[in-house]
Amino acid sequence: MPQLPAPAYPAEVRARLEADAKEVIARYPDSRSALLPLLHLVQSEEGYVSRTGMALCAELLDLTTAEVTAVATFYSMYRRRPSGDYQVGVCTNTLCAVMGGDAIFDQLKQHLGVGNNETTEDGKVTLEHIECNAACDFAPVVMVNWEFFDNQTPESATQLVDDLIAGRTVEPTRGAPLCSYKETARILAGFPDQRPGAVEATGGAGPASLVGLRLAKGEELHPKVVAPRGEAARAEAPKDRPQPGAEHLSSHDAPQQTSASDPEHPAGPAAEEGE
Repeated sequence: MPQLPAPAYPAEVRARLEADAKEVIARYPDSRSALLPLLHLVQSEEGYVSRTGMALCAELLDLTTAEVTAVATFYSMYRRRPSGDYQVGVCTNTLCAVMGGDAIFDQLKQHLGVGNNETTEDGKVTLEHIECNAACDFAPVVMVNWEFFDNQTPESATQLVDDLIAGRTVEPTRGAPLCSYKETARILAGFPDQRPGAVEATGGAGPASLVGLRLAKGEELHPKVVAPRGEAARAEAPKDRPQPGAEHLSSHDAPQQTSASDPEHPAGPAAEEGE
């Protein structure tokens, strides 16, 4: 159904956003190139990209609302409806998923009583599953307002959201201190982070990421990349521990009942041609 025109911002809000928008637009030789940061700017005002915010972006950049909407709906970082103070994203891409990301996501859905892209009743936490954030050596990863919380478990992630809801101080594993979603959106719009120590805070790569660099430098790595198997492994294992190699959980490493090795299930047709 046709919608009424988007309501306007209050005069003082519009004046403030216009002043900030002019600063952003001045950074680009073509004004329409400023659309992405302007969407972050209006998101910092309401916590999501509203129809009012998109109308303002269209007006300031001489675009149609359809052009602005096409961009705002393409990128997942732009929220299309009101969201919480803390955007809690659980990586469910391949590596994080198999390392426990799916279990974390299921646990948080049950614990918070919300589904994907839903917000708790108190407006504190919005939960969503996210795609790879290039932190595979820290898997499984949870992000809060795009700050990293590495090597999570269902228990630690539950404690994390409980602390957020209770207003307790939460420190990311690496990177800048945590701030609200609106504050994060303003930083993504390109405005300086004025918090003491926030710019200097950083997070280095994990050990798995640096293996190639260490090899290039000629450093000697630990000789065992994976646990040994077979008779040698059993000989090395302490007697009071389960013998390694006795059972391997990766089915692809074990002999399979394939058509080549299983006489009861030969390859090819089950009967001679014509029968």
